[in-house]
Amino acid sequence: MKSKEILEKMVEDYSKLKEIEAIVLGGSSVVKNDDVSSDYDIYIYCEKEPPVTARKEIAEKYSDNLEIDNHYFETGDVFYMRETGKPVDVMYRTLEGIKANIDWVWINCNASLGYTTCFVDNVNKSKILFDRNGKFRAIQELTETPYPEMLAKNIIRKNFLYLKDVMFSYYDQLESAVKRNDFVSINHRISAFLASYFDIIFALNRVLNPGEKKLVEFAIKNCKILPKDFEKDVNFLCTCDTEFKIKTADKLVENLRKIVEVDL
Repeated sequence: MKSKEILEKMVEDYSKLKEIEAIVLGGSSVVKNDDVSSDYDIYIYCEKEPPVTARKEIAEKYSDNLEIDNHYFETGDVFYMRETGKPVDVMYRTLEGIKANIDWVWINCNASLGYTTCFVDNVNKSKILFDRNGKFRAIQELTETPYPEMLAKNIIRKNFLYLKDVMFSYYDQLESAVKRNDFVSINHRISAFLASYFDIIFALNRVLNPGEKKLVEFAIKNCKILPKDFEKDVNFLCTCDTEFKIKTADKLVENLRKIVEVDL
C-alpha cells in the first residue's frame, strides 16, 4: 500500500473522533516542494484535543515507531508509517486559535519581526482532507483575498528598521557578538536577521512567507523584486568566516534599502 493510500485510511479513522472538526494536509507535500526525507504534516483542528488513548490507538494501527502527545511546539503525535517508512507529524490546533491569528495578521494588518504571514500561508495552502461543517474552509477563504497593502507596509517598516536603523538592532547585536567572538550568538543573531530580511522580501513582493525551508530558492522562483547579489550575499553571510559577517550584513541591508525606500 502506498503512503497516500495509508494517509486516506488514517484520515478516515481520525475523522470518527467526535472532537475533530477538520483535518488538512500542509507543508512541502502540498506545495510540491517535498523530497525523500519530507514528512506528512497533518493539522487536526478540534474544539478540544482528542483523548491520548484514542490517538495512540490510531497511530499504532499504522506504525511501530511512534511518540504520542509531545508538547515541544504544538501538541502533536509523530510516527513512521509501518509499510513505507514515511514520517508523519500530526499537530492539533483549535479553529478559534487559527482564526484569531488570521484576523490579527491578515485582517488587522499587524506585523511581527519575521515570519509574519507564515500561519496565513499555512492555512492558505492547506489541502482539506476532512471538514465536518465547513468551518476550516470558511477560515481558509479569508486568506484568499488580495495581499493587504497596509500589512505589506507594516511588515516592511517594522522589520527593515530593526535590521540596522534603530538602537540595539540586529546589526548592532551581530556586531557585538562578533567582537566577543561568540559563535553561538553570531549564529543566533544571523538567524533573526535573516528572518526579518526575508519577511521584507516577501512583503515587498506581496508573497506569503512560506516559513524556513529553501527560502533562497523560493524567493528566486516567486519574487520579481530582489536586491542586487541577493543569492550570493545571503549564502555568503551564512557560510563566511566571522571577519566578513558585519560587512556582508551591511551590504544586505544597503542593497535592500535601495528597493524598499519607497515603501518606507
